[in-house]
Amino acid sequence: MTKKIDFYFDFISPYSFLAHKKIIHSSDRNKFNYKAILLGGLHNLGGITAPAFNERKMKNMKNDCNLIAKKNKIDFVWNEKFPINSLYLMRGYLFINNEKKDKYFDLCFDAYWKNNEDISKEETIKNILSKCEIKPNEFETGIKDQKIKDELKHLTNNAFQNDIFGAPTFVINDKLFWGQDRLEYALDEFNN
Repeated sequence: MTKKIDFYFDFISPYSFLAHKKIIHSSDRNKFNYKAILLGGLHNLGGITAPAFNERKMKNMKNDCNLIAKKNKIDFVWNEKFPINSLYLMRGYLFINNEKKDKYFDLCFDAYWKNNEDISKEETIKNILSKCEIKPNEFETGIKDQKIKDELKHLTNNAFQNDIFGAPTFVINDKLFWGQDRLEYALDEFNN
């Protein structure tokens, strides 16, 4: 089995979006194993107050994301609906089949962090599902399946037990790299 870098993400995380775009621009996507977590759940487990709920951190985070996007030539817009509850979208990532995961992933991220859409709205989700050729009724049933619910809880709990506290986090060779600015370090570890 080829080694990969585990990439822990949540659609709610602008830094996960920026890291993913850097990965795409460098054609390194095949080096990563994308691992869905519920960032709000992870923060709750760790007793962490998210930057979204701290006015000073939030102001800095917006500026920081814009600087990163500009430097890396990434189309990025701070979403007016930040933060949203990403629970159903994250379950959706786990539910849909592997052939459609990348497209779903890209469309969700672009809708939220590039196109300033409210991806918690039913109409927006239906549009994404249509582009992925996923039937909305199957998606709605799938994200309510107890197996999918349990999988997201397990991935989030497992991340917490492995000292992950934010997104994005990259893990390779039992080494943890937190933040989009640590992507290059994770790639260096991959190449060693």
